[in-house]
Amino acid sequence: MDTMIGFAGVVVATLVALFAALALEMALLKATLLFMQPATANRRTPRPDLHRGTQLLARAYARNK
Repeated sequence: MDTMIGFAGVVVATLVALFAALALEMALLKATLLFMQPATANRRTPRPDLHRGTQLLARAYARNK
């Protein structure tokens, strides 16, 4: 009987350690992906430099006429 209780204790301890390791791995994976996000995905909208610059140039030219 003591052997079965000891074996059950080892199994439970192993399962708890397994789930703790998986939770830690997922937390570290999410943190890694969060830190990599700025390097992998540029979420800023591109600035329309040429279009906006052309508008400003046209306005400046119209004022000088």
